[in-house]
Amino acid sequence: MTYEKVCTVADIPELGVIAVEVGETPVALVRRGDEVFALHDVCSHAEVRLSEGEVYDDTLECWLHGSCFDIRSGKPTGPPATKPVPVYSVKIDGDDVLVSLSKES
Repeated sequence: MTYEKVCTVADIPELGVIAVEVGETPVALVRRGDEVFALHDVCSHAEVRLSEGEVYDDTLECWLHGSCFDIRSGKPTGPPATKPVPVYSVKIDGDDVLVSLSKES
């Protein structure tokens, strides 16, 4: 897998979310304590930025219609979304956050 540095851990608010780009792919980074999760930054229901939503527990809630997604799996946990959003692999290297869009083979 190829990883790209996208930010530092300190750039992501604890229990918060920020938007980054990996190449031309929009990615929402969610921080839960020492862990960082990466999801495709487009809601599968309304095609708006998930990074503008709210984080609670292990859920990222879309700001527009309230669709909820599990930050670990990308699966919807609350309507109206019924399709998951892709999740991406994350590595922490010192203070740097690296994301890979590649699928493991």
